This record gives sequence, C-alpha cells and structure tokens, in this order.
Amino acid sequence: MTAREALALWLAYLAKERRASPRTLEAYGFACARYIGFLEQYRGETLSLADLGGLTAGEIRAWLAHLRQGDHPLSPRSLSQALSAIRTFHRFLDRRLDTPNAAVSIVRGPRVVPSAPRPVNEDQARGLIAEPGLDPDREDWEAARDEAVLTLLYGCGLRISEGLSLKRADAPLGDTLRIVGKGSKTRIVPVLPAVRQAVDAYLKLIPFASAPDEPLFRAKRGGALTPRHVQATVQNLRSRLGLPDSATPHALRHSFATHLLGAGADLRSIQELLGHASLSTT
Repeated sequence: MTAREALALWLAYLAKERRASPRTLEAYGFACARYIGFLEQYRGETLSLADLGGLTAGEIRAWLAHLRQGDHPLSPRSLSQALSAIRTFHRFLDRRLDTPNAAVSIVRGPRVVPSAPRPVNEDQARGLIAEPGLDPDREDWEAARDEAVLTLLYGCGLRISEGLSLKRADAPLGDTLRIVGKGSKTRIVPVLPAVRQAVDAYLKLIPFASAPDEPLFRAKRGGALTPRHVQATVQNLRSRLGLPDSATPHALRHSFATHLLGAGADLRSIQELLGHASLSTT
C-alpha cells in the first residue's frame, strides 16, 4: 500500500465513521497530501505505508522547516494545526493499519503566542465542536457526548454548569429548553436543530441506561460528567487546533452572544437568552 492510498483510507474513515465536515476533510487532506509530497521529494522516491512507519524525527522536522521557510511560510498557529493533522493521521495508521511511528510524538511544534482574550470565531467554534469526533482513540459515544456538550454551550449560550445540569428526562430536546441559571433565575432558550441532532446522536450511542432524574451527560464510568472534564477536553482540543488559551468552554457562550449580535440581534434579546440581570453585563 502506498502512503497516498493510506491517506485516502483515512479520509474515507473520517467522512463515513467520524462524520467529519467537508471543511475539515479538505483541511486534513491538504495538510497530509502536502506532508507526503514533501517527504517523497525529500527521499526521492514514492512513499509506502511502511515508509510512513519508519519516518524519523529529523525528517518530520525537515517538513516543518519547509513549511516555515517556503514561498508562503506558515504562521506558528498554522504550523501547529498542520502538525496536529499529521499526528491524527499517524494515530489512524497505528490503530487501523498496524503502522506505528514513535517519532511523531517527540516532534514539538512552534510556540504559539496567545492572542488577546476574545470569543472564538465561527470557524473556530465549528472546529472545536467537530474535533472530538476525529480522535480515533476515543469511544464513539464519548466523542458524540463531547460534541453534544460543546454544541449545546455554543448553540444555546449556556454556562457549563447549566448544560451539565440537564437530566435524562430533558431529552430528546424540544424547540425550547428551560434553564435554571445563577440566582435560581429561570429562562427559556430556543434549541436549534443542530443542537437537537447532536444530543440525539449521543443518546443513540450512550452505553448506560438512565433514570429520568439522572444526569443526561455521563462520564466514562457512568457517573455524572463534570465541568473539569469539559474544561480539560477543550484544553486538549484547542492545543490540537492551535487556538489561544482564551478558547475555553465559557468562550463558546461569549461567542454565541457575539455572533448573534453580529447577525443583527438586539442586546435586550441577547440579555434574555444569556440570563443576565443587567444589560450592562451583556
């Protein structure tokens, strides 16, 4: 099997089994095709699947240097994203094609200087939501759960505590959701179809039976999912995507408000959706 045939298998796996978006497939496919193309030129021969398993750390660093010094040099953040794609590709080669490569794990990407704290943009929000499903090391139901939680935070503007307070009886979600926020203040938020679909996908895969009053979102051993897990998940995802430290679960709530405002929503409506007591907070 050639390296390019292995790449085609990986992209098909991402599309069919991991439900990756066309944008993600395009970005991953471009990064890995560029990676293979450089290595074939560097070695002067067509790469096989076995060759991918035998790549050295020096060869991988040479590829990074090429991206940094070419005609169109990549920024540190773009380099980190490219390296993340390559690592995910090699995890697939290890897990599915029995071709491990130890060198990939010891190559470090460039230091990404954190930008000023700000909400993530729409593409970054989509990337954070889609990324859990691209990790072959995760169980399908865990990936679906993390996608559902992040979609809920972004699509409904919820705090982590509000999203994790949902009970099994709350799902399947309807057109609206009753949320009890800070100070026991109740608000009604609309539920987008994408949010319902994400939660439904999780419910189809969860391996635990739940009573109506038990938590909707469950941890790996069946207990309630904790805010710390969601924070750690997003920390891992933003590292893989090259996003700043300001890309936190709570930033998805800020992004919900910012993107609504940019699309023409008025501040009073956004205030109600967020559950703020004061308009000045909004």
